[in-house]
Amino acid sequence: MTSTVPDHTGDSAVAQQAALTGGASFWSTREVGGTAAFTLHDGPHGLRKQTGETDHLGIGESVPATCFPPAVALAQTWSVASAGEVGAALGRECRAEGVGVLLGPGVNIKRDPRGGRNFEYLSEDPYLTGELGAAWVNGLQAQGVGASVKHFAANNAENDRMRASSDIDPRTLREIYLRGFARIVRAARPWTVMCSYNRLNGVRVSEDRWLLTEVLRGEWGFDGVVVSDWGAVRDRPAAVAAGVDLAMPGPDPGGDERIVAAVARGELPAAAVERAAGRVAALSARIAAAGAPEAGFDRDAHHALAARIAARAIVLLRNENELLPLDRAQSAVVIGEFARTPRYQGGGSSHVNPTRLDIPLDEIRRVAGSEVPFAAGFTTDGSGDAAALRREAVELARSAEVAVLFLGVDAGQESEGFDRDHLELPGEQLTLLREIAAVQGNIVVVLAHGGVLRLTPVTELAPAILDGALLGQAGGSAIAEVLYGVVNPSGKLAETVPARLEDVPSYLEFPGGFSHTRYAEGLFVGYRWYDARGIEVAFPFGHGLSYTTFGYTDLRLESGEDGITATVAVTNTGTRAGREIVQFYAGLPGSAHTRAVRELKGFAEVTLEPGQTADVTVAIRREDLAYWDIRIDDWVVEPGDYEIAAAASGADLRLRRTVTVTGDTVPLSVDGDTTLGELLADPAAAAAVIPLLQQMMPADGGGTALGMDIARMVMSIPLGMLASFAGGDAGDLVDRIRTAVEHG
Repeated sequence: MTSTVPDHTGDSAVAQQAALTGGASFWSTREVGGTAAFTLHDGPHGLRKQTGETDHLGIGESVPATCFPPAVALAQTWSVASAGEVGAALGRECRAEGVGVLLGPGVNIKRDPRGGRNFEYLSEDPYLTGELGAAWVNGLQAQGVGASVKHFAANNAENDRMRASSDIDPRTLREIYLRGFARIVRAARPWTVMCSYNRLNGVRVSEDRWLLTEVLRGEWGFDGVVVSDWGAVRDRPAAVAAGVDLAMPGPDPGGDERIVAAVARGELPAAAVERAAGRVAALSARIAAAGAPEAGFDRDAHHALAARIAARAIVLLRNENELLPLDRAQSAVVIGEFARTPRYQGGGSSHVNPTRLDIPLDEIRRVAGSEVPFAAGFTTDGSGDAAALRREAVELARSAEVAVLFLGVDAGQESEGFDRDHLELPGEQLTLLREIAAVQGNIVVVLAHGGVLRLTPVTELAPAILDGALLGQAGGSAIAEVLYGVVNPSGKLAETVPARLEDVPSYLEFPGGFSHTRYAEGLFVGYRWYDARGIEVAFPFGHGLSYTTFGYTDLRLESGEDGITATVAVTNTGTRAGREIVQFYAGLPGSAHTRAVRELKGFAEVTLEPGQTADVTVAIRREDLAYWDIRIDDWVVEPGDYEIAAAASGADLRLRRTVTVTGDTVPLSVDGDTTLGELLADPAAAAAVIPLLQQMMPADGGGTALGMDIARMVMSIPLGMLASFAGGDAGDLVDRIRTAVEHG
C-alpha cells in the first residue's frame, strides 16, 4: 500500500498537531516539524513486519521472525520469568528491524471458549492475565521498544466485533474485564494502549471519554499514547476529545481537516489536540532515544528460547498407568497429519513468518534415536481417501506397543475474524481415535488447538493426553522431549475445559444479537461459574500433571496492612526433578456480597530435585482482595476471615487456613430507601433504630406470627415505609437516623 503524505510544514499549529494524531501509512506515523516518524507492527507472539503489500489479516509477506508460543500456550507456563524472557526477545527482534512499537500483548479475558481470537489472549482469569502481561511488557520495553496493550476493552468475541456493544454491569467490568489491564498499566507502565473496535455499554470505545481518560489516565495513571485499533476510529474529533492520541492507519487528510474545523467552531478544545499531539511526540522521542536499529539478533538463541518456553507450556492432562514418558526401547508409532504438518500458531493479524520450524515427527525420531513409523490418518484439507488413510493408521497402531496420535483443529477452523460454533474435534479424527482404540490400548494423544476443545471423547479412549495448545515454531522439539522424558512436563491450564458446551457460563449469551452482547453471567466467568454451581468439568483451571509428585505441608498466613503473606512448604515426593506451579486461592465464606467461592490471588513456580523441600511464599496484595462497591464507585476490602488455599489446581486444594483481614469502612448513605437491615449493620445507625424496633415488634420479639419471621421481614423495609407503618413522619425519622450516623 502506498500513500502520499501531506507536507504540514507551513500549516497552523492546530493543523500540525492534528497531523501528528493520524498515521502516514498502514504501519507508520507522520514526520511533522521536529517530530520523527516511527513504525508500529503486529505481534504479539512474534514480529510481523510486512515487506510488500500491507494488510491487517496476515496475508502479505513479512520478514522472518521467531514465532514464540502464542499467548494460549505462554499462559500455560504460569511463569512470570518466561513471559519476561519472551518480551525481551521480541524487543531485540523489533530493535533489529527498527520497529518502535509492537502491537501486544493481547490481554482480553477468555469469556467464552468459542472466541475466535482466544489463542491470542492469556486466560479466563484477570489476576493471571495481569501478572503475565505485566512481565511481557516489562521485558519488551526494557529493550527500548514500546508495547501496545490490547484490546482495550471488553473485546471478547470476533462476531460483529467492529460495532457490537459489550453490555456489562459496573462491578463485573471492574473486577473481571478491566482488572488485568489496570495491573499492567500500573506495574509495567506501557508506552501505548490500543483501544478496541467494539462499543462498551453502548458507547464506541474510541469515543468513550470515561474509559480512555477518566479511568485509564485519571484512576490508573497511564501517561502513554492511546492508539486506535486499525480502523477503529470513525470520528477523529470525537476520538481526540475522548482520549485517543493516534488514529491508525493513515493517511487520513480528511480527518485532519475535521479536527481543525472542530477546533475553529469551538466544538473541540484546542488543548485536547495539543495534548494528543504532545503524547505522540513524546513517544517518538522515547523511541528515538533507543538509538539506531541493532545489527540483528541471534536466531539460534531465540529458537532455543522458544523451545524452552514451549516445553514449559505443555500440559500433561492425563497419564493413566504412567504410560508417559515413553521408553526408547518401546516400539512406538506416530499417527496424525499434525505430526508432519504442525499447527503451531493462530490465523490473522498475528501470523508470523517463522525463522525455522521444528517438525514434531522429525523431532520424535531424533529424540527416540530411531525411524519411528508414521501414518497420516487424516488430512486437514479434506483431500485423499479418508477410509484408506484410517485403515493404514489402524494397521500401523496394531503393530506397535504404543501409538502417539496427533489431533487438533486446523487454522481454517479457528482464526481471528470469526468465532467457533462448537468445541468439537473434527469428526474424522474422533473416528480414527475410536478405531485405533479398538486395536491399541496404549494411546498418547497430543493436542494442537487455539481454543478449548471438548475432550470427553478423548479421555474415554486415551490413557495419556498432552495438551500443547499452539506452541510456536519450536513446538516440535518440545513435544518430542516431553514425550520421552527429556523434559518433565509442568504446564498448567490457564482456562477451564468444560465437559460440554452447554455448561459454559456464557452459553446462551454468546456472541449476542442485534449488535449487543449481554454479559449475563456477571462475575462468574470461567472457574468461578463452575465452582459456584458445582458443575463437573473435564479439566479444571490450573490443572497439570507431572512425571513426579509434589507434597504440600505447613501453610502459614500472616495478615498485614498491605495484604496477606502466604507460605507453604513444597516437597518433590517423586523420583524425577520437576517444576511445580503453586497456586493460592482466596475466598470469604459468609460474605455479605455476591462473590466467587474462591479466586486466584497468587502463584509461584518452584523447581525441586527428588526429595527436596522448599518454602514457597507469595504476597496476596490487599488491592486484589477488594471488590467494586457500586454504592460508592470504589474498591472496598470486606472485613472477615478469609480462607486461603494452597493448591495444585483450582480443584486440587491441598491445604486451607483462615486469616482475619481488617476491612474498609464504607460510609452509610441514609435516605428514605435505606433498609433496616442496612442500618443495623452500622453501629451508629443501629443505636438509633433499635429503640424504634422494640416499640414496633410484638412482645415475643417477632416470633412467627402470621406464619412468617417478622424480624426478618422488617429488615427489608425502607425507612420511608417504616415511618408510615408507625404513623410517623418519614422525613423526621430519616433525619434522626442520618444525624446518628454522621455524628456517631
